[in-house]
This record gives sequence, structure tokens and C-alpha cells, in this order.
Amino acid sequence: MAINTVTVVKAAVNNGIGNTGCASEGIADSNSPSPPPSPRRRFQTGISQCRRRLRSKVQSHFRRENLTAGILLRWNIRYLLVLPLLYISGLIMCVGPFSALLRPTLPGAVYRSHELFAKLWPDIAADNSSAIELSSVWKFKRRLKVQKPCRNSTARQQHFAANEESAGPNGYLIIEANGGLNQQRSAICNAVALAGLMNAILVIPLFEFNSVRRDPSEFRDIYDEDHFIATLEGHVKVVKELPDEVMERYDYNSSNIPNIRVQAWAPANYYLGEVYPVLKEKVWVIRIAPFANRLAISVPPHIQLLRCMANYKALRFSSPISTLAHKLVNRMIEKSSRTGGKYVSIHLRFEEDMVAFLCCVYDGGEAEKLKMDSIREIGWRRKFKRKDRVIIPGLNRIEGKCPLTPLEVGMMLRGMGFDNNTSIYLASGKIYKAERYLTPLLQMFPLLYTKDSLATPDELASFEGYFSRLAALDYTVCLFSEVFVTTQGGNFPHFLMGQRRFLFDGHAKTIKPDKRKLVVLLQDMEISWKAFKDQMEAMLTESDRQGVVVPRVRKINRKTSVYAYPLPECWCLLSHKSSLKLTRGTSMPDTLPESTR
Repeated sequence: MAINTVTVVKAAVNNGIGNTGCASEGIADSNSPSPPPSPRRRFQTGISQCRRRLRSKVQSHFRRENLTAGILLRWNIRYLLVLPLLYISGLIMCVGPFSALLRPTLPGAVYRSHELFAKLWPDIAADNSSAIELSSVWKFKRRLKVQKPCRNSTARQQHFAANEESAGPNGYLIIEANGGLNQQRSAICNAVALAGLMNAILVIPLFEFNSVRRDPSEFRDIYDEDHFIATLEGHVKVVKELPDEVMERYDYNSSNIPNIRVQAWAPANYYLGEVYPVLKEKVWVIRIAPFANRLAISVPPHIQLLRCMANYKALRFSSPISTLAHKLVNRMIEKSSRTGGKYVSIHLRFEEDMVAFLCCVYDGGEAEKLKMDSIREIGWRRKFKRKDRVIIPGLNRIEGKCPLTPLEVGMMLRGMGFDNNTSIYLASGKIYKAERYLTPLLQMFPLLYTKDSLATPDELASFEGYFSRLAALDYTVCLFSEVFVTTQGGNFPHFLMGQRRFLFDGHAKTIKPDKRKLVVLLQDMEISWKAFKDQMEAMLTESDRQGVVVPRVRKINRKTSVYAYPLPECWCLLSHKSSLKLTRGTSMPDTLPESTR
């Protein structure tokens, strides 16, 4: 099995906390009050009183100064010379390259996983005593409530019919979705909910061109447009484009339509009070760009249901994506014959731009720090050079913000009991220093596959350069894995975990590691393989426990995303058609479930 790799960058191992930026500014401040304004000359009495008060204050001031001077004269003159020097030296050490020497190296701050792996590898290679059965990974089972039919979610009947002479729509809503595949997905679902809230006609969302990834894909390239429109019929009216008479007003250019700036996480009342009147009374068509995270998590139940319908029913991938995804899932099942067609998927965010953005360093030494600084400067201009920005890679690692390397993920999974017969699907972009970091993972899990190794070059040719379409392939293969491993936060695992919960009757076979604990263990050069395994098995148990949590939802007071936790609001949409057979059988059915096509 071949996996694309990059050239190895030879660098010394970094044993310090890392590149520490410390912005410290001092502002001289005097506690002495400002002198009062001069009184007018005709008030001679006032002048005399002011002079007396001023003379008294000056005399008091000099008495205090003389007392202080007397005390200072008692000190040895050497201390007066040494103290300023010590103070200045301390400032230099704080902001300079010696700052790391002043702070003790905290557990977990230094990347030493490669050293620990080299030490423990003989024990790892010899250990097959606790091979885990994939079907038994998920130990916690729960019976769901009986599903009831979905209530009518037409926003017109809920908000407008009683007060409007006409039950027709109030205008058109255009949004521009920005970000990657799943951030755009969030914007689309929120747009459906917002159109229902304001009884507006939704125009098929536009995708903002990403200047970093430069993916020109449109909605119809990623999703099945006709299915999207048909599924929402009767709840929210969706059209592919604005009518000619409307477009003519704006010279057939949607960017000429007035754009409304909306605060992040705006509640439903904000839209009804501020945006809806503008839509109905003034322009009859509004554009909101950008539209990421512009609707609050908590919305009325019937509007929340529109989100459920959009995400779990209306959005399915376009035919080119679903066809190839179908083939990749089937091939992954065939490659997993040793484990009954079951496989583990890993979402790995160990890409160069992600490492740079999160301000992390590994074992590349000073050369790696300089390279990351350069990438940040090119990709994000001077964002990381603001005076209030402090870059401490070691602290980021301790707080669990740094992506896990393939090596670290492999050690974690072997410690949890997955043996070298386990088939692994790796969902990732171009891995940072792939040859260096992938080699240990291949040692631990030789049955390692990616979309590049499962698909032929001809099959992938039409996807090259289109990051969202490639991400959609990864998304689908991960969706039907027996176990999904998320190594870094973000929209991809956020949506995937929710959709797996929805597909698998409320259960999400997901491993979400405690990275704060993990980095400390991976730096402990005295730990034995048995002790490490004990810790990983405890981590797996805790991950299982958290996986079955259903958040408490009281009326509309929801604090977690319905995209990650679809229950209980999306219960009525659940289908008991045997979706589990997709991962427990030996082959894929002729068609994928409608929520993933």
C-alpha cells in the first residue's frame, strides 16, 4: 500500500519549551494631581487662600522628600547600583531568548514522543495480548424513545399567518457561506432555519471563494441541488436563482444587493426585530455575507427542526462525490477482511498550515520555529505579530491545542488495545513531514489506507485541487467506519460525530482523546508499556462514557450544537432502516442513505 510522503527535514530535537514571545509595555503614570486652574484676578481673597493652601502642600511635600532621602542615605551605595541592573536584566530575560531558562519545563510541554516510541517499540511490537474486538468497543447501549411524527415546521403558520392578510413569502434571502466544507454546511443549515423564521424564499447559497485553499466549487458541485429543494418543499421554499425582474434591478450581479451585517450568534428575536422589517418593507431581498455562525444555537423548536431537516435529510453529496465515495467505502470494507469488514477512521489535522496556525513545534528545533514563523507571515500577514499576541508552543501543547502526530495517534490506539490487524483509514490533507511522522504509524498499523491509496489516479483526477470535494470523500468513508477517532477540534469532527449519532440510533462510536493528559504521558521517559496501556484503556472508557451523553434541552435553552448532538430535537426524523449493516456487512448496498449521498 502506497502513501504519498514528503521530503524529510533533518533537524535537531528541540528540548526547550519553544519560541516564547513576551510583549511587555510600561506606561509612566503619576499619582500627583494636576494643579487647579488659575482663579480670576478680581477674587483677591480666593488668591490668598489658594496661595496658602499651595504653600502648605509644597512644604508637606518637601518634608516627605527629606524623610525619604534620609532613609535612602542609610543604604549602602552598592545596593543602589545593583538593584537597577537586576531589574533591567530581568526585563531582558523575560522578553529575550533566555526566558525559557527562567521557567521550569512543565510536564507535557516538550515533544518527546519519538524518543518514547523508540524506547517502547519492542514491547509494542510484541504485544498482541489485548487485541480489541471492534464490535465491542462501544460498551454503553441505550434505548431510544418511540419516535413521533414531526410537527409541521412551516414558519408561516407559526409566526405570520395570524397577523398577515397574505400567507405568501415575504421576500428573498441570499447568504454567502464561507470557510471549508463543514463550515459551509453550517451556514447552509442556518440559512434554511433563518428563511423559515422570516418566511422568506431561500436562494441556493453562494460559496465565498477561499483565498487560502482557492476552491471555486459551487453548491451544485458539492450537493444535490434538486434533492435539497424537493426535501424542503412545504417547509422552506428554495430557488436556484433570483427572478429576472429582481436581478435586473441589480444589473444581474448579486453582489450589488445591499449587504446586511449581522452580529455573530444573533438570536431569533434579533432577526424578527431588526432584519425582518428591512426584508418586508424596504428591499424585499436581502443578502447576508459572510454568514458563518450568524444564528444562535438556541432557537424555537420548529426552527431547530428545520436545521435537522437541512443537515440530516436535505443535504446529500452530488452524484460524482457519492459514486466515488461508495467505491471507497466498499474497498475499505474489503481491505478489512481480518476484522470482519470493520475499520477505524482517523481524522488527522497534522498539516503544515494547521501546525503553523496553532503555533506548535515538534522535534525540528530552531529551523522548524523559523519555518513556522515564515508560514504564518505568508498566510496570515501580521496577525501573529500584534503586541498582544504571545506565542508559547509549549503552553499550547500542555493545553491540548496542538495536533497529534501520526506517531502519537498510533501509540494511543495500540495502548487502547487495537492490534496490527486493524485496518485504518486516514482522513487528512497533505501531512506535515509525512515520511518522518507516518513511518512509525505504519509500523504499528501496516493496514493503513487513504483516499489516494484506495482510488485510482483517474478516479481522483477530477477532484484534484478541489479541497471541499476531497474532504467530502473523507467525510463519507469516516461516516461508515466502525470507530471514528478525532484528534483535533473543528467543523469536520463536529458534524461527523453528530451525523454518526443520527445514523446509528443515537450512538457514536467515537474516540476523543484527552490530549492534556496524553502529552504528559508521552513525555514521561520512565513510563512502562503496561502503565501506558492502563492509562489508555481508562481514556477509552471515559471517551465511551462521554459519547452517549445527550444534552439536557429545556424548551429553547440549548447550549450545544444540534449538528453535534442531534437528539432530542431530531428524533422524529430518525429512520430504523438498517443503516448499521453498512459497516457490519461485507459490502456496501447499491445506494448510500439519503443523508450521506
